[in-house]
Amino acid sequence: MKIQIINGPNLNLLGVREPGIYGSNSFESYLPQLKAKYSDIEIEYYQSNLEGELIDKLQEVGFSYDGIVLNAGAYTHTSIALQDCIRSLKCPVVEVHISNVHKREEFRHHSYLSSACLGVICGFGFAGYDMAIQGILANMPEKK
Repeated sequence: MKIQIINGPNLNLLGVREPGIYGSNSFESYLPQLKAKYSDIEIEYYQSNLEGELIDKLQEVGFSYDGIVLNAGAYTHTSIALQDCIRSLKCPVVEVHISNVHKREEFRHHSYLSSACLGVICGFGFAGYDMAIQGILANMPEKK
């Protein structure tokens, strides 16, 4: 089983970017814990600040992996191109946000991606990535 985690713009700055909102740890420091918990799953990680590169990665893995955990950052609120891409994929995508976007600025309350995703998780910090993997696993078709 393979799951791809994709983080979007500015998430490479986790640990230093607005620690009051995002905490003081980098995603790279959390990833080994997630991989250890799901040692029977191949978890890959990718981050880009560029919308086209995120689309390229989604297309690269979206037809062969079992699921994608996507934190598209600010592109969540602006990108119909990402929504179109997600709709075209074979595997499920779970939208994740570290902060509770509904407690933040009004423009963050709308996601262009949610309607194309299996589910949405926000406000639980890095634990949201774990929840997203659990959601993908819970929605896997039964293998006969």
